[in-house]
Amino acid sequence: MNTITATAPGYTLGQLVLYMLRLGTFGFGGPVALVGYMHRDLVERRGWISEEDYKEGLALAQMMPGPLAAQLGIYLGYVHYRVLGATVAGIAFVLPSFLMVVALGWAYAHFGGLSWMQAVFYGVGAAVVGIIAMSAYKLTAKSIGKIKLLWAIYLTLAVVTVVTESEIAWLFIAGGLLNWFWRAPPKWLSKGGLNALAVTQVPSISGVLSGLDLPLLGQIGLFFAKAGAFVFGSGLAIVPFLYGGVVTEHHWLDDKQFVDAVAVAMITPGPVVITVGFIGYLVAGFGGACVAALGTFLPCYLFTVLPAPYFKKYGKLPAVKAFVDGITAAAVGAITGSVLVIAKRSLIDMPTVALAIATVLLLWRFKKLQEPVIVVAAALFGLVVHPLIHAHAI
Repeated sequence: MNTITATAPGYTLGQLVLYMLRLGTFGFGGPVALVGYMHRDLVERRGWISEEDYKEGLALAQMMPGPLAAQLGIYLGYVHYRVLGATVAGIAFVLPSFLMVVALGWAYAHFGGLSWMQAVFYGVGAAVVGIIAMSAYKLTAKSIGKIKLLWAIYLTLAVVTVVTESEIAWLFIAGGLLNWFWRAPPKWLSKGGLNALAVTQVPSISGVLSGLDLPLLGQIGLFFAKAGAFVFGSGLAIVPFLYGGVVTEHHWLDDKQFVDAVAVAMITPGPVVITVGFIGYLVAGFGGACVAALGTFLPCYLFTVLPAPYFKKYGKLPAVKAFVDGITAAAVGAITGSVLVIAKRSLIDMPTVALAIATVLLLWRFKKLQEPVIVVAAALFGLVVHPLIHAHAI
């Protein structure tokens, strides 16, 4: 029912670019919160994107590897303005946070670390849990409905995410297939077989690529392209993959530098994956930052733009719709589970628990309260409270 895409868009490409720049500059809370903001602003408030197009974009972003929020932004740019729209929307969304993490990388390299960052992260991490919890609640209410099978898929993924503390890619696909087979049993399965075969080849391909002897920038580009191409899920889901390569395999950073890089990603707006720019800067300066970011985001751009026309063309078929609904239920379940995983790492004492609860209550009570206001207040809270608790502990 892509009614809006059939008519002239109710906005200009310039307006969409300005929106993506603003979201990239002020959009805190990680991928879950960011996809929630896009729904609130572009679907509910402005009516630029139809509910159907948004759901298709979210499903495609979940099906493909790479950062969720960036892929959804690219897809929403594609809806009315095709490849040009996808390209400029993606760049506008990623650029502000990239420039911020490069500036922080420069400060970190020149001034010997960021001692104030632990205090800021202490507060921001707790508030982020509250922000993500509210986004997960809204997505659940919107996406799952009253269909029992979708609830079963949703709850299964939520539990698996909490237990394994990771997003298991094949379970998303399994959720889609289960709903598809149940609601619109297919007469052919050949494409699914090809896709499954491709997925099984990914580890062996990545193993061959990592064995090549390349100059430093080439190694950085190749490693981060693998991160963008082979890691499903988004935001914090990419962190274990990055740790394995950056710290354990290549020894580009030590443990503390890597933890600081993750903290930078959490206290800056835009996609959490933008921490690759910070890591790249520490390893090889501005060139390293650019190569790392390009390597990570180029695969997700291609994985969004190349299948988009076919996804739109066949998106109305009952089989595809059932598959999309199943994947969406799985994705929202994983997102809900990740709230508990992140909470376990960020809510470490009574003040952080209280701050997370206060964030949820404030967002519940004041619907128009902007998340950046909460993040700034939480950062100040951290700067004041963390030294007091730290001093008391000593």
